[in-house]
Amino acid sequence: MPTLQLPPFLVARMLRVALGGLLVVLLQWLVLNRLLLWGAYPDAVLLFVAYLGLAYGRRAGLIGGFASGLLLDALLDSWGLHALAKSLIGFLVGLFALEEPEAFRPTLGQAFLGGLVLALVHNGLLVALLALAAGTRTAFMVEALWLGSALYTAFLSALVVLVRPN
Repeated sequence: MPTLQLPPFLVARMLRVALGGLLVVLLQWLVLNRLLLWGAYPDAVLLFVAYLGLAYGRRAGLIGGFASGLLLDALLDSWGLHALAKSLIGFLVGLFALEEPEAFRPTLGQAFLGGLVLALVHNGLLVALLALAAGTRTAFMVEALWLGSALYTAFLSALVVLVRPN
């Protein structure tokens, strides 16, 4: 039976990305989910999934979105909601994968606007799924979870661009 032999650099990259994803999920769970502003919180995992999609394509975005979303669901006891939303976003962003991701340096405005649009779509899907799962609709879900968290995530996206080394 033939075995699949992956080049060592590819294995190293996959392990580095997986470890980075684990660290981002832990950062989200331990720190960012506690930085609430009027019930809204930033979503670093969403930005990581978007990075995977842009840098490595739709398959990596889908797998990374599912894995990080499932881990986040396990930690937050929201089984399946984050996994589905982040998988879909990772796949959709992966459709616009970059040919040279290392050369991509978004401006502050591009990062903010991209993060805002990404978070509006993701959080809209997440709020819809949450409303269906809980059987409830409240103004808090729209104002804080959808719009507030989208703005907060957009600010985090701009902050990442500011502190990213050249």
